[in-house]
Amino acid sequence: MKKEISFKVAIIPLIVMIAVMAFTIVKLEQGPHIPLIVGTCTAALVAWRCGFNWKEIEESMYKGIRLALPAVIIIILVGLIIGSWIGGGIVATMIYYGLNMITPSFFLVSITLICAVVSLAIGSSWSTMGTIGVAGMGIGLSMGIPAPMVAGAIISGAYFGDKLSPLSDTTNLASGLTNTNLFVHIRHMLYTTVPGLVIALIVYGFLGRRFGQSGVDTADIAQTVRVLGESFVISPLLLLIPLTVIVLVAKKVPAIPALIVGILLGFMAQVFIQGGSVTDAVGALQSGFVINTGNDMVDNLFNRGGLDSMMYTVSMTIVAMTFGGILENTGMLKSIVDQILKLARSARGLVASTVVSCFATNATCSEQYISIVIPARMYAQAYRDHKLHSKNLSRAIEDGGTLTSVFIPWNTCGVFILSTLGIHAFAYAPYAILNLVVPILSIIYAMTGFTITKLTEAELVQLRQEEEDTKTA
Repeated sequence: MKKEISFKVAIIPLIVMIAVMAFTIVKLEQGPHIPLIVGTCTAALVAWRCGFNWKEIEESMYKGIRLALPAVIIIILVGLIIGSWIGGGIVATMIYYGLNMITPSFFLVSITLICAVVSLAIGSSWSTMGTIGVAGMGIGLSMGIPAPMVAGAIISGAYFGDKLSPLSDTTNLASGLTNTNLFVHIRHMLYTTVPGLVIALIVYGFLGRRFGQSGVDTADIAQTVRVLGESFVISPLLLLIPLTVIVLVAKKVPAIPALIVGILLGFMAQVFIQGGSVTDAVGALQSGFVINTGNDMVDNLFNRGGLDSMMYTVSMTIVAMTFGGILENTGMLKSIVDQILKLARSARGLVASTVVSCFATNATCSEQYISIVIPARMYAQAYRDHKLHSKNLSRAIEDGGTLTSVFIPWNTCGVFILSTLGIHAFAYAPYAILNLVVPILSIIYAMTGFTITKLTEAELVQLRQEEEDTKTA
């Protein structure tokens, strides 16, 4: 007989998964897939012992996977766009001009702002990191700036734009699930996100001072520029390709068709501008671009991309979502969240608990979408009971869910960044300043009551009426 799963039982799969994950990653130095599979098996066994049959458990896994399918499609397209843009010379062109225009001392500030603007325009941190971010890594490394520092600046800028863009899937998801007007949600996030960016830019400005021209081997930069010029056709016309993708999404063309246009343009650039064969262009889409210039930095940066390079991320996403699907659809995650709610006795404590539990969901369920979906569902009634406006909840789940996903190596975001920028989460974490600062600001605001908005009496009456209408419908 199926029964409600208690907190003590529900926490077992998480404990097992985290223990196996820690041993596998730290001791064995292996990936997170197997620990998540072990966690999934443990969750399935617990659910079966609590009365769920195999068909229900299997359907729970499928529900989890279906939730991640949009992310899987984006992952695949980003792999294709990296391959086509490298093969088409677009990335090389951005790096070439970047090396000639951006000074090392201001590079971290510049790349943060560039990624912020692009991500704000297209609404996707992943697409920004997979395109502009890849080029930014090349420029930064050529200037002698440590790779984790460059990655942190790229991530900060990309997530600033993603968080505030009305085109962002996570922004729309957070506002939609909490029944908050999209632009009300975005305006409320400005209180934490803008100060977070300002702090990040100050830190990057301070860090960048040590990379002034006097401390950089300009001969290496000159050699990199020369190698790029010899290996690719460099033309400002190629910059029209990323600009086209940005304009399309700014015109509210959905991200998937916009990325497909970018892939096609990159493919044609490789064939008609770079003079590559159709076979080579198709190969770049499938297995990534291949080049041998003799320059280690250029070769390491440009031998990448393609569909095959994203299969690790795709498999990681699917495995993570089977685990999260069982936890959510069998009620285990609800039992855990309900236990957390007992500790949140005040409105201020509730907001802080939301931020912390979103981070915990990222760490345990390995997917930022779950860190938005589950708290939005579980905390909604508690916010109404405390007479808190829903925009407090929508902001808290973005601050604690969207932004902290990058710090978990086995989260799909951490895995994606590793596959695109080539830097492990533990390496770039200290430099992803925006992602570090914003959750802290959110908790400080919760504790002090700053910008925490209560429902007015009119809003309470309207909310009760809507609930009554829903019950009678």
